[in-house]
Amino acid sequence: MGKYDKLLQQILRGASDANIRFEDLCQLLRRLGFEERVRGSHHIFRKAGIEEKINLQRDGNKAKTYQVRQVRTVILKYRLGDEE
Repeated sequence: MGKYDKLLQQILRGASDANIRFEDLCQLLRRLGFEERVRGSHHIFRKAGIEEKINLQRDGNKAKTYQVRQVRTVILKYRLGDEE
């Protein structure tokens, strides 16, 4: 199991939302097919077929807890990561 498979499982479990590195979360979204646009401190992720945009901001070197929960909601709603 690779690094990003483990990260995906960690996010889906929801046990440590406050402990996800910002760069790892951004890389995971890129690997899931999202396109990233940066506007100041906002990293905005979009993907065709997904109506939600994911807007991430760093909190030190970690991702913000509520934003990790939003990413989990989108992953579960659209069953992302199942095809990998």
